[in-house]
Amino acid sequence: MAASSSRDGFFYGGAVPYRSREGLTTRPVGSSDEIQLRIDPMHADFDDEISGLRGQVKLLRNVAQEIGSEAKFQKDFLDQLLLYFLTVEQLNSNLNHWSASNVALFKCCNF
Repeated sequence: MAASSSRDGFFYGGAVPYRSREGLTTRPVGSSDEIQLRIDPMHADFDDEISGLRGQVKLLRNVAQEIGSEAKFQKDFLDQLLLYFLTVEQLNSNLNHWSASNVALFKCCNF
């Protein structure tokens, strides 16, 4: 895979990279769970930048927890649905077997 710059959105799912101020930009790194920041000390207020980043981390953690909760709910729902369909399939099989037995009994006894 060719190297990609942060401007084309490769590391951001096609989105424009985060820019808080003109002195703060993101750069791509080797691992998807890492981020590198280059801060221009002439145009940056470090406390504001750090507070902003902490707020974004908290927001992302909350979103990740919601995604995890939704995934668990959907998995449990699909497991229950599969169990329901397997039960219906077994009941249908038993009903077909019972019907065939009764038809054979009816023909045998000439009712």
